[in-house]
Amino acid sequence: MNEWEEFDFKEESHDDNKVVIDFLNKLLRNWYWLVLGAFLGLAIAFTYLRYSTPIYQVNAKILVSDEKKGAAGVENAVLGDFAGMIGVKSTVDNEVEILKTRNLMEQVVKELHANITYYRKGNIRDIELYDSPFNVSLLSLDSLFISTTFQLKSIDNNKIEISNGDFEEIISYNQTIRVPEFGSIKIERNTNIPYVDETYLFEISSLDSRVADFMNRLTVQVTNKLVTVIDLGFEYPIKKRGEDILNTLIDKYVQSNLRDKNTIADSTIAFIENRLVLVGQELGSVEGDIQSFKQQSQLADMSAQSEILLQNSSQYIKDLANIETQLTIVNSMESYLSDKDNPRIIPSAMLSNDAIFSGLAERYNTLLLERDRNLLSSTTNNPTIINLNTQLTNLRQDIRGNLNSTKANLTITRNDLLKKVTQLEGAIRTVPAIERTYLDLERQQQIKQELYVFLLQKREETAISKTSNISNSRIIDTPKAKDIPISPKKALTLAIGLSIGLAIPFFILYLKDLLNTKIESKEDIKRRTQVPIIAEIGHNDKYESELLTKESRSAIAESFRSLRTNLAFYLNSKDQKVVLLTSSMSGEGKSFIAINLALVLAFSGKKVVAMEMDLRKPNLSVKLKSKSKIGFSNYIISDELKSNDIIQPSGINDNLFLISSGPIPPNPSELILSERTDQLIETLKNEFDYIIIDAPPIGLVTDAQLLSKYANLSLYVVRQGYTIKNLLSIINDLNRERKLGEMAILVNDIDHNKGYGYGYGYGYGYYGEEKAKKPIWKR
Repeated sequence: MNEWEEFDFKEESHDDNKVVIDFLNKLLRNWYWLVLGAFLGLAIAFTYLRYSTPIYQVNAKILVSDEKKGAAGVENAVLGDFAGMIGVKSTVDNEVEILKTRNLMEQVVKELHANITYYRKGNIRDIELYDSPFNVSLLSLDSLFISTTFQLKSIDNNKIEISNGDFEEIISYNQTIRVPEFGSIKIERNTNIPYVDETYLFEISSLDSRVADFMNRLTVQVTNKLVTVIDLGFEYPIKKRGEDILNTLIDKYVQSNLRDKNTIADSTIAFIENRLVLVGQELGSVEGDIQSFKQQSQLADMSAQSEILLQNSSQYIKDLANIETQLTIVNSMESYLSDKDNPRIIPSAMLSNDAIFSGLAERYNTLLLERDRNLLSSTTNNPTIINLNTQLTNLRQDIRGNLNSTKANLTITRNDLLKKVTQLEGAIRTVPAIERTYLDLERQQQIKQELYVFLLQKREETAISKTSNISNSRIIDTPKAKDIPISPKKALTLAIGLSIGLAIPFFILYLKDLLNTKIESKEDIKRRTQVPIIAEIGHNDKYESELLTKESRSAIAESFRSLRTNLAFYLNSKDQKVVLLTSSMSGEGKSFIAINLALVLAFSGKKVVAMEMDLRKPNLSVKLKSKSKIGFSNYIISDELKSNDIIQPSGINDNLFLISSGPIPPNPSELILSERTDQLIETLKNEFDYIIIDAPPIGLVTDAQLLSKYANLSLYVVRQGYTIKNLLSIINDLNRERKLGEMAILVNDIDHNKGYGYGYGYGYGYYGEEKAKKPIWKR
């Protein structure tokens, strides 16, 4: 198996870099289309910028008091402690959603009458007006009304013409007019604005559609989550009107915020008033219960009375203990005095409160001491001693009488104290229940009283705070429109216009290249076959002759001389003289190549014969303007004809001869298979240095294959921009199966301006020869 059989001729993958370079070269060759596209794109962009309505961006910033963000919140100043109870804390996210509400925007539209838009009529576009020379008032609208545009023409100072489709009427200012299927309107003259043009327009939109339009133009966002600042944006064609709309929106938002706060304050005051009535009734009821309880329990002051009871009880117990002590002393004294035989000194201080006892005891003790002194010097029988004993006996009886009397008194006192203590103990035992009941009533009274005082305080605070209510947000950046419109953006529009202008020819060229099935470059051939390319013949304009001259130094002439040189590498033996030219399809330039190859060989002094073997569609004789009627078909059919009978001079060079096809036969293939064909070829080999066979396309008939057995080299002609790429598979099959013997590809009609190769090859003006100037339409 040779190298051709081993080679797999499946289509190879594209070299990305080469594809990009080829496409860029194609773009450079078609630069004028890109320039034209860029010019048209920029022209359209300039036109769009000139006649489009500019849209301006109006921006504003609002600072919201948000306790969660650490701002100095003021929204709770009105409600104080009630704020936490009814959940009115405001967050910046809540305020963003409030600013986006449809209800707020509807108030703006109504306030500014923004559903009526005034225009000055223009040739291409209508211009919206900020101040109009007239004002339209809507008196009534039909329920099915959506949007309507009216045209107004000023006739004189008091007359105007208003029209809308089929409706047209001349009216006066301040006159009510009824428009069918629309409603009633009234037009008033704005004397502050003069009429500049004769014709004006005004559009009346439904409230819902205008509100929806404004909401689409509005942007509300928090760009920095660390602060409580809301960024507002509004897009509108008129800067001043956009600022008015955004200002009104903020005003309505602030008013709504204050209205909500006042509503909450009023509701709070009403709530407090109702509670005051209920709490006052409950407080009066509790105080009445306390009064009744005190009257029933005979209480003036529960605490003081309880304290007195405890104090009395303690005093009685203390007195009772004292009495008991004194009784014990009395009993002891009686026992002390009962010993007659051994009288002793009486302790008079034991009954310090009894002066009689103290006097008697003191006297008794004095006599007793006196007797004891006398007994030291006398006997018991001494009259003095007897007298003293008698006195002591009498005094003892007196003391005992006194003690009995004291004892009786103390017993009575003790019994009385015991009775009082018992009564006080009973009273004290009832005190906890009374005090508990009283404390319950007093606690209820205190609670109701504190609540009543609290409500009174909050009512006054709420009433005072309501007068100083402020919004929980304030403007830190007033609405201001940018000087440069955001739409259309000049630089961006021009860039888009330029990009589209460049993209259209770019994609057209790309699609043309993508959808192109014809051979355009050498790479198209190399990617599909490894059959070598022997030469490349340049493009031949129609205004140039198809036949070369010996003195010609054009690019085509030089490419044929190059072909002649390259033939020496293939036909390197004297016996190799026959060159066969075929192609895939008709029109690829085989006859042109054949005649000019024969000519350039003849110019070198070689004797050449060109055989017109395309028996179905002969073309060589036409190019050489041969008038001979006898040719190859005659020779094969008639045995009487010799080779010299069909060989005729070309008439353009003495070394070039022609064998025409002769009459077109019905069976060309059978004629080629004739033995006389072999004889003719052998004869020509002996007489000529080169035999050029112009065979029919091999993609259509088999004649070329039948003739290939005589050829030493088969040139397969492909034509730039004409030969279909897929037909190159025929070359692979022929080369793999060696059906045409030694093969080479000849590329015809190359136009380097179309991107064939890398720009090398034969250019115009080769060796200094100037090419004939192309017509203006060609250039």
